[in-house]
Amino acid sequence: MLHLLKYKGMEVAKKIEFARGIFEQTLGLMFRRNIPADYAMIFVLKEPSPVNIHMLFVFFPIDVIFLNSEKKITGLSYLKPWAGYKSMKDIRYIIEMKKGSIEKNKFSVGEQMDFEDIS
Repeated sequence: MLHLLKYKGMEVAKKIEFARGIFEQTLGLMFRRNIPADYAMIFVLKEPSPVNIHMLFVFFPIDVIFLNSEKKITGLSYLKPWAGYKSMKDIRYIIEMKKGSIEKNKFSVGEQMDFEDIS
């Protein structure tokens, strides 16, 4: 099944990987050398929570989009390899994408993201 990530009705990623379990979420993008431009890793939390994102063992910069339970953007961040860190509150979904995705797609706080949250 092909899953798409959309923003304002436009496809922004077609290679989607979901991270639901503690192991998948802890590992995230660690140890990878890069990701494709049309890729997104979506972290699905059981309930809105405070989150801390780190870039240990991530060898390339990424853009991170933070969403609430309604999949509305509540925060945007650019993280550098190894040294990046960001903390947010009341987050239900975290999307990690290739550096430049925020600017390219003109993501903005308050706007809606759309994807099928399969469990």
